[in-house]
Amino acid sequence: MEAKALVDLDSTETIYHPKQGGGGSILDIERFCLWYGRAQALFNNTLNIERGLVTALIGPSGCGKSTLLRSLNRMNDLIAGLSISGTIVFEGKNIYDPDVDVIGLRKRMGMVFQKPNPFPMSIADNVTYPLKVDHVTDRRVLEETLEQALKSAALWDEVKDRLKDSALGLSGGQQQRLCIARAIAADPDFLLMDEPCSALDPLATTKIEDLINELRGRYTIIIVTHNMQQAARVSDNTAFLYLGRLIEYGETNAIFTRPRLKQTEDYITGRFG
Repeated sequence: MEAKALVDLDSTETIYHPKQGGGGSILDIERFCLWYGRAQALFNNTLNIERGLVTALIGPSGCGKSTLLRSLNRMNDLIAGLSISGTIVFEGKNIYDPDVDVIGLRKRMGMVFQKPNPFPMSIADNVTYPLKVDHVTDRRVLEETLEQALKSAALWDEVKDRLKDSALGLSGGQQQRLCIARAIAADPDFLLMDEPCSALDPLATTKIEDLINELRGRYTIIIVTHNMQQAARVSDNTAFLYLGRLIEYGETNAIFTRPRLKQTEDYITGRFG
C-alpha cells in the first residue's frame, strides 16, 4: 500500500494516508478536534481506518493516542467539560450525532484497557456478562459463546476445567486474554486496545501479540502502543501522533523504513519521545 499525501490546511502539516488495501474503509475520521474545557487535546485529525486490518497509534506520552481511541466509542463523553468538532463516521453515520445509541455503539467497539480488568466473578460469568446484560438466558447460547470466545482468545485450553473459579485467580496475561474474550463475546466490529501489554511480562506480551495476529481479519483492531517494535510486529497501518496532531499515517513497513517526514523519523529512531 503506497501512501498518498494530504495537506491539512489548518495546521499546515503534511500527513499521509494509505491506499485502501484491506476490506475498504470502515471508519472515517474527518478533521476531528477535542477539548477538555478550554484545553485542546486533538487538532484536526483526519484518517480512514481499514476494515479487518490492525492499525497502531504511536507517539510520545500525552500526544493524544488514548484520547483519540476513546473518542471512537465515546468513552470521553463521561468527562465533564468535553467538547468536540469534526466527524467520526461509522457505517455512513457520524457517531456524535445526537440520535446515536451510545450503548449500542460501545457494544460494537470492544475495549481492552491498559490494565486487565476482570470482574470479581467467575471466569464463565466474565465472558458471558455482555450477553446477560442483553438479557440472553438460553443456556446453550451462553455455553457456546463462552467456549467460542475463550477459544478465540487462546484461553480455552488453559481454563476449560475451572470455568467456575474466580477470574481474579488468573495470571495477568490470562486476565488480559479473558478481557479480550469478554469483548469478543459481545460480537463487536472493532477491538480497541489501549496499551494492552504494558502491564504484562514478555511471555504474556508475546501471547497477546500472537492473538492479535490471529484475530486480524475477523475484527478491525486499533492498538495504542508506546512500543515501536510491537507496532512494527502486529500492525498493518501505523499513525504517528504528536501534540494532538496526526503527523503521518501509512503502511507500517513504510512508516518504519521510509517515513516521509523528519518528525516521524526522529520519533521512531528514538531521537525524542
